[in-house]
Amino acid sequence: MIPSLVNALWQAASIRQARRFAGSIGRVAETQAEWLAACLAENRDTEYGRRHGFGAIRSVAAYQERVPLTVYDDYAAEIARLAAGETRLLTRQPVLRFELSSGSTAASKLIPSTAGLRAEFQRGLAAWIADLYRHDPQLREGPAYWSITPLVDGPRTTEGGIPIGFDADSAYLGPLGALVESTLAVPGAVRHLREVAAFRYATLLFLLRAERLRLISVWNPTFLTLLLAPLREWWEPLLADLAAGTLHPPVPIDPLLRRQLERRLRPAPRRARALAQERPEDVAALWPRLRLLSCWADGPAAPYAEELRRRFPHVTLQPKGLLATEAFVSFPLVGHPGAALATTAHFFEFLADSGEARLAHQLDQGHTYEAVVTTGGGFYRYQLHDVVEVVGFVGQAPCLRFVGKTDQVSDWFGEKLNERFVAGVLERLFARHRLQPSFALVAPEPVAGELRYALYVELQHPQDWSGLSQDLDRALCENFHYAYCRRLGQLAPPRVVPVVEGQERYLRACQSQGQKLGNVKPAVLQKAPQWGEWLGA
Repeated sequence: MIPSLVNALWQAASIRQARRFAGSIGRVAETQAEWLAACLAENRDTEYGRRHGFGAIRSVAAYQERVPLTVYDDYAAEIARLAAGETRLLTRQPVLRFELSSGSTAASKLIPSTAGLRAEFQRGLAAWIADLYRHDPQLREGPAYWSITPLVDGPRTTEGGIPIGFDADSAYLGPLGALVESTLAVPGAVRHLREVAAFRYATLLFLLRAERLRLISVWNPTFLTLLLAPLREWWEPLLADLAAGTLHPPVPIDPLLRRQLERRLRPAPRRARALAQERPEDVAALWPRLRLLSCWADGPAAPYAEELRRRFPHVTLQPKGLLATEAFVSFPLVGHPGAALATTAHFFEFLADSGEARLAHQLDQGHTYEAVVTTGGGFYRYQLHDVVEVVGFVGQAPCLRFVGKTDQVSDWFGEKLNERFVAGVLERLFARHRLQPSFALVAPEPVAGELRYALYVELQHPQDWSGLSQDLDRALCENFHYAYCRRLGQLAPPRVVPVVEGQERYLRACQSQGQKLGNVKPAVLQKAPQWGEWLGA
């Protein structure tokens, strides 16, 4: 079908959830209490619900008193049993699949996904889409690209037969998802290309066909940067395939999958001739009708989002809200700062610095909090370890900006380096030395029986490194615990290590640990001591 018609239908279908959200922002406390009551009633006869007396809870305060704050490890036993095929442990609804998320105590975590959790994501997404199309109707007039992640490990299941892995983003598009997906610039079938080079080549080929591309939605901005990086190298074969309606990636692919994809690749010689007049590095000229880039742009993602902004100067870059595998926390609204709390999606609490758990209507502008969620996926009072700052309000609902992670702490000898502190150190350090790295990561590095921290950094042009290591050490010593470990000799002086293809190697390493390629979150601090090896340093 014509994308403009499908997008109009999608907008119409999203209006109900947009109105529901609009009605909630004038009565946030009531909306949240009603959501929690329904969730507890739905799951009171589960094993977890009986253990914590869900049937006897009559108020938010009683819920906070009876149910403790939780982290992923608190659910490890139940998740193992769910994976084996047991039911009604955390939720009345069955687990449809387990999605993967990065872990702090393990390489990856299995996150149970239910129909209820998916519906909660769809509510937030529908409200965002309705707001986008209302403020910029031209977004409806062409196809969009929603990020797709290759299934590099192929299909997997638990011992109980439950799928492990990630749905395409289009799975969260709501009741019209299949119809919307049929009009997307890149078909979901490319996710079956397991070789990253083949996946990127096919994705670029479909994107180049999309002359009227209006919207690009990815999570990590580096996902798009790296997707576009081989354009110059592959320019001629891409244009040849575009003109002929064929697919010849740089690595072999399954013939059946090739034929399936080529059915969507009708010859486009006119488009190929037009693109031949452009320079492949001028990506803005390749999609002149592109209107919106949606990606993470707060916290550690900020410098990478700015790179995209420079490459697409005519396009609006809208920062995504806070979305985790476990929960849909916030979404952007045109004309409002930050991202609005998705008040109709889940039940939210926020931990203040004092440890007090505040509700969504009790937050103060300018203050930071750690987000806590209760969801239809079976996590109750679950600490996401995401720190947000309240930057404004829409009605009574807070608008949030992602600041950093509380669980991203490197602590070998008591130095207690956390990501927020390290991010501030690097921001000041790079400004002082007038550096604009395309990649930067701090991680512990073992050397000759000692441990030190290394700053792995990639710069487009050679730089004078003199003084940078010493300045890094002085800046890190502003953390009392780090300075104490340095004085005791527990930590050797840090060093600066130049790397090449830093983003590519970082994504590859995270992917090898079970993370979804398109969802790998930018970070400036990692705790594992193997990053020198993984980054080829």
